[in-house]
Amino acid sequence: MTETETVSGAHVPVGLRRVIGRRVLVLFVVGDILGAGIYALVGEVAGEVGGALWLPFLVAFLLAALTATSYAELVGKYPRAAGAALYANKAFGVPFVTFLVAFAVMMSGITSAGAAARAFGGRYLAEFVTLPVLVGAFGFLALVTAVNLAGISESIKVNVALTCVEAFGLLVIMAIGASTLLGGDGDPGRALEFDPEGGALLGVLGGTALAFFALLGFEDSVNLAEEARDPVRDYPWALFGGLAIAGVIYLGVAFTATMVVDTSVLRSSTGPLLEVVEVAGIGFPPKAFALIALLAVGNSALINMIMASRVVYGMARERIVPSVFAIVHPTRATPWPAIAFTVAIAVALVSTGDIGGLADTTVLLLLCVFTLVNVCVLVLRRDGVEHRHFRAPTWMPVLGAAASLFLALPFTGREGAVYLRAAVLIGVGVLLWLLNRMFVGRVENVDVSRIGPGGP
Repeated sequence: MTETETVSGAHVPVGLRRVIGRRVLVLFVVGDILGAGIYALVGEVAGEVGGALWLPFLVAFLLAALTATSYAELVGKYPRAAGAALYANKAFGVPFVTFLVAFAVMMSGITSAGAAARAFGGRYLAEFVTLPVLVGAFGFLALVTAVNLAGISESIKVNVALTCVEAFGLLVIMAIGASTLLGGDGDPGRALEFDPEGGALLGVLGGTALAFFALLGFEDSVNLAEEARDPVRDYPWALFGGLAIAGVIYLGVAFTATMVVDTSVLRSSTGPLLEVVEVAGIGFPPKAFALIALLAVGNSALINMIMASRVVYGMARERIVPSVFAIVHPTRATPWPAIAFTVAIAVALVSTGDIGGLADTTVLLLLCVFTLVNVCVLVLRRDGVEHRHFRAPTWMPVLGAAASLFLALPFTGREGAVYLRAAVLIGVGVLLWLLNRMFVGRVENVDVSRIGPGGP
């Protein structure tokens, strides 16, 4: 039986040190959200709606807030790591469903890293060296793999430092916006120009799906539930506060980008925010901003690839996928077969997809997960707990499930290649499950706490 302790009336596992307070938890949530998405996808969103690219970010923020209420309730109710897989396991108790949820989250991390790798090899890197995008992307993946194989222990202090770097770059963009407005320069009216190629509804839906990618990451913060001092009380405040801070920053950045740079330039650039810096009159060095962007993009990809390899390792350790993925390096203690597996998938994705397509695949996978999480919170209302915790108004998870499912459907304008890519990725997981069943047999119980991002 797992040893537990009582925190705010909840019985939580003993083991990890409870050192993270509310303020640092807020910074972690902000850091999880800020990163590759906003630095890489402003131009892609502009391509969907025209100059009013702030609108999809606003809609995406409101939809993300609905699902965030479900995460806040479930973390308060079950203050443990493992996230969506834990909630699916408690709600349905079907090992295969739990596996699919965990595998979908893992694959979303790889597709997100693939999008980041494409962004890394584009306009921002070109500020220092001119290379084909694929060469830069593959070189970046090689560097990420080397760090992952060497072994890495990400501390909260490192995360806070990188959050500050990422946020500083976005504050520079907002400062450019303020300076432009005060100086009477730029074209604020462009932020009201709405020029969707496929019609108003499809334009907003397509832009929202891409903008949603920039707001993903808040769901990763549930994995700190066992290291927070008081997750039952602090997590809802941190989640909503962090999401609100990131939302305000994103709206400011989106408005500035469209006001300062012509929409056609944003659409064609793989480093849209660098275009803003280069035409601004505040004299911020473009190379310095490019470095900030590369750090932001790189940090997002590194965290996602570390998470993905550890999830595969944890699944193998629980005998859910072939045990070969549970092998660790004798000296580095890193799960090298799991790392090789996830990197091979990332390389294939980078070779066949562009930034927008990979980002949209990430969003599709997580929209399916979010739909299930919103359903889980309603199903688990019948599972009472003794301690008090945040409870989402029932209409919010209901609307969150409906909105997530709606955005995942084909008629939102998403390309068929995105659905095919997502189906193939999930198919890989089903194949691994079936192979494991042939050689290991039926898995009756799954300890989801052992298939989270923790690992060697």
